[in-house]
This record gives sequence, C-alpha cells and structure tokens, in this order.
Amino acid sequence: MSSVKDEVRRILEKLPEDASLEDVQYHIYVRQKVERGLRDIAEGRVLTQDEVEKRMARWLSV
Repeated sequence: MSSVKDEVRRILEKLPEDASLEDVQYHIYVRQKVERGLRDIAEGRVLTQDEVEKRMARWLSV
C-alpha cells in the first residue's frame, strides 16, 4: 500500500510544470472521491438504477 506522500508525488509528477496550487488541490480532491467511491462499492454501499431513478424523480418533480 502506498503512503499518502507517494500518492501525492505521483499526482505531482503527472501535472505540467506550470500547474497551480488549485490544480494540485483539484487532482487530490478527485483522487479522494474516486477512492471513496471504490471503497463504497467494495463495502456494498451502492444503489440500483431503479433506486437512483426513484430518488431523482422526487428531486426533479418540484
């Protein structure tokens, strides 16, 4: 398992030299969200397409 520093180094290596701090923050944020989503899938915290459509219908029927 990689350390957090190793993960950040990988992100930094992929960014262009003129990347801003906001670019770095964005890429770290996206990485965290992807990891969280993968963890949720592994732990069974998912919804079916029908469940999503029902929830969305409640929001969109305003």
